[in-house]
Amino acid sequence: MKEKSLKNEFIGEVFGTFILILLGDGVVANVGLAPRLAAPAYNWNTIAIGWAFAVIIAVYVSAGVSGAHINPAVTLGLAVGRDFPWKKVFPYIAAQMIGAFLGALAVYLVYRDGLVAAGMPNVWSTGPGGVFGASFWGGEGAASVGSYSLVTASIAELIGTCVLMWGVLASGDSKNTGLLHNLGPFLVGFTVLAVGLSLGGPSGYSINPARDLAPRIFGLLVGTKGLFDGLYWLIPPVLIPAIAGPIGVWTYDAFVTKNLGSGE
Repeated sequence: MKEKSLKNEFIGEVFGTFILILLGDGVVANVGLAPRLAAPAYNWNTIAIGWAFAVIIAVYVSAGVSGAHINPAVTLGLAVGRDFPWKKVFPYIAAQMIGAFLGALAVYLVYRDGLVAAGMPNVWSTGPGGVFGASFWGGEGAASVGSYSLVTASIAELIGTCVLMWGVLASGDSKNTGLLHNLGPFLVGFTVLAVGLSLGGPSGYSINPARDLAPRIFGLLVGTKGLFDGLYWLIPPVLIPAIAGPIGVWTYDAFVTKNLGSGE
């Protein structure tokens, strides 16, 4: 079998993150634009389920090549708290950003007509409130601001990213329930579903800096307004998950790893 190189892993991360954003932002666009059902079709559950399966498919496709981090928070967490080489951290994050940008481009190509007709609304990234307004983006194409503060949204991202890391670590922990490669992607996907359904309201649950920042940049380039107003775009969806990744590893080790048996 051919030994994997960093180039192979880079490609795997690009492709895996591309799939994640293609299907994740794709479900947001599909539900938000709702060309056949109009505004009443909006359903948070549909979006949460769509993102969960986006993760599952992305992980199944790319795990054998790169380990399917598809998230800088995961990469940083594994570098700080596991044995992932630090020399691979920047290439992995760069690959994730490229893949996320290309995924947003693909969503744009699929939904271009509807996006243009709606005034190029924000289907790219998360934001305060994590939900659309009563009529989605309204006449001016603006997302709902919601009533959650920057601090509250940051707390939601911190806890949500930690929960994500717990699911990721448990999925490959042979001393735990031993899901490993066969069912591990489902645990990770269902973890994302649980975060979305239970913790996603205040911030829209980025829990992935590349998932939010790269599509946000793409959205700016195609004319979506307000994506970089203030500092919100930087703190809850980008910096907080990056910090929370290592915290998730440390807490998993403190509360789980140290209390497991020796295994096989």
